[in-house]
Amino acid sequence: MLENWLPYLPLPELRVLLTALVVMLGLSLVARGVMRVLVRLAKPVLFLRELLQRVRRPLYLLLPLLGLQTVWSAADDDLLFIGPLRQLTSMAIIGTFTWLGLRAVDAVQQVILLHNPVDISDNLRARRIQTQTRVLVRTLSFFVLLFGAATMLMTFPTARQFGTSLLASAGVAGLAVGFAAKPVLGNLIAGLQIAITQPIRLDDVVIVENEWGRIEEITGTYVVVRIWDDRRLVVPLQWFIENPFQNWTRVSSSITGAVVLWADYEMPLDPLRQELERLCKEAPQLWDGRVSVLQLVDATERSIQLRVLVSSIDSSRNWDLRCYLRENLINFIAHRYPHCLPQLRAELSRSAAPELRDRHPEPIVEPERQPPV
Repeated sequence: MLENWLPYLPLPELRVLLTALVVMLGLSLVARGVMRVLVRLAKPVLFLRELLQRVRRPLYLLLPLLGLQTVWSAADDDLLFIGPLRQLTSMAIIGTFTWLGLRAVDAVQQVILLHNPVDISDNLRARRIQTQTRVLVRTLSFFVLLFGAATMLMTFPTARQFGTSLLASAGVAGLAVGFAAKPVLGNLIAGLQIAITQPIRLDDVVIVENEWGRIEEITGTYVVVRIWDDRRLVVPLQWFIENPFQNWTRVSSSITGAVVLWADYEMPLDPLRQELERLCKEAPQLWDGRVSVLQLVDATERSIQLRVLVSSIDSSRNWDLRCYLRENLINFIAHRYPHCLPQLRAELSRSAAPELRDRHPEPIVEPERQPPV
């Protein structure tokens, strides 16, 4: 019975398939064993530990695929479906290499972020390095994906001919593609400019479109600004290159804020300065001890304008300090010098009374008539 079916069984194909399965299983076991040893040896080294932990899964898949491709290459060209199998395996190898490259780039980013944490008081250098790292890693990841996709397409002969013809007739088509891709390319170039020149960094305090917030995320195409009321403002990267904006933490996070008060001309300034100094010393968590000044900056026909300048280590503390001082200084004036609050004066003199009567004569009142009896 079996002898009758033997001529119809694809024995060469079966032998190649079994060989491929044995090679894949063997290389998979070898890859897992080698990776366990390498991970155990690389534990003391941070970079190697992070790198091996992230590239472990791609390597588990890459080594069996390389062995499988070796089996397909050694097989005869006359075998059934050998051409599509080689093609699929080649694409799988390219995709795995692309995955491996992305994971390696992510490992480098993770090591840099661990070496430069931002959860410290003086995090200016760490924020600068993290911003450069995140933007450059996203840009590099984009090019890795682009290279992987292009390599996959080049495995098809028709796609290779299409690419050659496209390059040969790249006149008008190139201009059209360039105009269509202008926003993408513009944001990509803007991301590189931001990574190098760094007009903004992660956790920077900025004012964008009259909104106060912090830089929460920088992607390859846009920036997310977390506004003070927990709203998110999404701004394209190119906007930060083409438009002016305020960055309160460009050089350092220290900032000086102002509190404006209005008072009467009779307000004595020395007691108010002493009260300001006392209030600042009572809030060491808000005031950094650099600037504490009270100045008379303007005088109108009705009142005087007082400006208080105080400094803090960051904008959030400075905002709280200004609110604290504004509330307490107004209470101080209201309780100690209530007559020195802004007021409107008006004076009436007796000498002006006849003139007022001449201008506005009193109405003539007729005597009340008695009703007839």
